[in-house]
Amino acid sequence: QVLLVESGGGVERAGGSLRLSCSFSGRTFSTYAMGWFRQAPGKDREFVSAISSTGTSTYYAEFVQGRFTISRDNAENNVYLQMNSLKSGDTARYYCVADSDVVRLVVNKDAIEHWGKGTLVTVPP
Repeated sequence: QVLLVESGGGVERAGGSLRLSCSFSGRTFSTYAMGWFRQAPGKDREFVSAISSTGTSTYYAEFVQGRFTISRDNAENNVYLQMNSLKSGDTARYYCVADSDVVRLVVNKDAIEHWGKGTLVTVPP
């Protein structure tokens, strides 16, 4: 019923930028909060950023504050993550998520309603 497909990952130098995109397939995109998680090998998935269904409110993990920006286009059913000033510690698979409750999305990852398959971001030292 809901399909999330990420794109835009790849290899980028430290200090560089990447823009991740997530395409939402479904009839009710504007009712979902959207967000991004990431997972490095051997580590748990961790919250990166989220945006409310209207785009009015945004949320960021401390480790990306001031460097990453989340946005959405409800007319095109897309959500984006602009990543600037990349660091080697940003290397991970990045997952797009969708949930009808933005609070649940931020604080309870195991209950999130929809996950994409992820896109890999690699930032060499």
